[in-house]
Amino acid sequence: MDKDVNKYLESVPESRKPHMQKLHSAIIESFPEAIVDMKYRMPTYQVGEGWVAIANQKNYVSLYTCSSEHLSDFKTKYPAIKTGKGCINFRECDNVPVTGVKKVIRKAMLNPKN
Repeated sequence: MDKDVNKYLESVPESRKPHMQKLHSAIIESFPEAIVDMKYRMPTYQVGEGWVAIANQKNYVSLYTCSSEHLSDFKTKYPAIKTGKGCINFRECDNVPVTGVKKVIRKAMLNPKN
């Protein structure tokens, strides 16, 4: 893994590290062959044209995908978790539903256009 990615993950506040670790692990477990590097100043994981990224934001930890279509099932199943157009925003009080997150990751990696 890219040394800058390790540095980024280590710099996350302690209260958010569990969420970042769950997201990172879910991505690596689902796609161990993913190329991991820093793009747009956040850890980005890419397989072919598909990608996801994770970031520590001001009020939450985010999982970014390349399309809002990847989130439709997640939004229905987990309406209490805040989502944006192409991202999921986990607050510290949210549980990270790893199974649901892995489905989003698979959709984003395998179907980047939709």
